[in-house]
Amino acid sequence: MKKVDLMIFDFDGTIADTAADIVNSINYTLTSMRLDPRPSEQIISFVGDGVQKLIERAIGEHNSGRLEEAMTIFSRHYEKHMMDNTVLYPDIEDVLKYFQHKMKVILTNKRHHLTVAIAGSLHIDRYFMEIVGADSTPFQKPDRRVVDQILEKYNVAPQKAVIVGDGINDVAVAKNAGIISCAYLNGLGDRNALMKMEADFYCESLLEINTLFQ
Repeated sequence: MKKVDLMIFDFDGTIADTAADIVNSINYTLTSMRLDPRPSEQIISFVGDGVQKLIERAIGEHNSGRLEEAMTIFSRHYEKHMMDNTVLYPDIEDVLKYFQHKMKVILTNKRHHLTVAIAGSLHIDRYFMEIVGADSTPFQKPDRRVVDQILEKYNVAPQKAVIVGDGINDVAVAKNAGIISCAYLNGLGDRNALMKMEADFYCESLLEINTLFQ
C-alpha cells in the first residue's frame, strides 16, 4: 500500500455519473439550433476538456461561428436539468468515508459553481477541503500548474499526492506534476486510451482504492 497525504479526485466519471444529463443538454442544444442530435457515446467521448471544448466538438467545426449561441443554450438547460439523472458512482461514498481523515480535493475541468451544486445535491461536498473547477484558476488539467497550486496550498510533496480519475487528462496532469496517478477504468473516459497512458495504478472498482493507499 502506498502512503499518501493528499487525495485529488476528478468529478465527472469518477465521483458522479453525469453522462445522461450532459447528453440530454447537448442534444437539446443541437436540436434547438436545428442541428442533428448525436449518439450518447459520441457526446461522452467529447467530455473532459471543459464545456467550451465539449460544445465545439458537439456543434462541429462548420458551426464554430455559433459557439456563443450554443454555450448559452447549453448552460441554461444544463443548470436546470443537471440533477435529473445524475447519481454517485457505486462505492465512491465508501471510499470517501474510508479516507475521511485524509486531505481530499476535487479537481475538475467542469465549471466550479456547477460542481459545487452537484456535490452538494449528492451530499458528498462535506468530504472535501475544497473544489477546484475549470474557472477557479487560469489553468486546467493537464496543465501541471493547477496541481502545483494545490500541493503548495496544503504543503504536500508530489510523491505524497495521488489523483484518482477516469480521464486521460487525470493521468497526464499527474505525470506533468510528478504525483501518483490512479485511473478508474469504468467511468466516462475511454478505457483503451487510459490503458495506453500507463498510470501508476488502475482500478476496475472504486472500492479497490481502499486497498491501494493508506
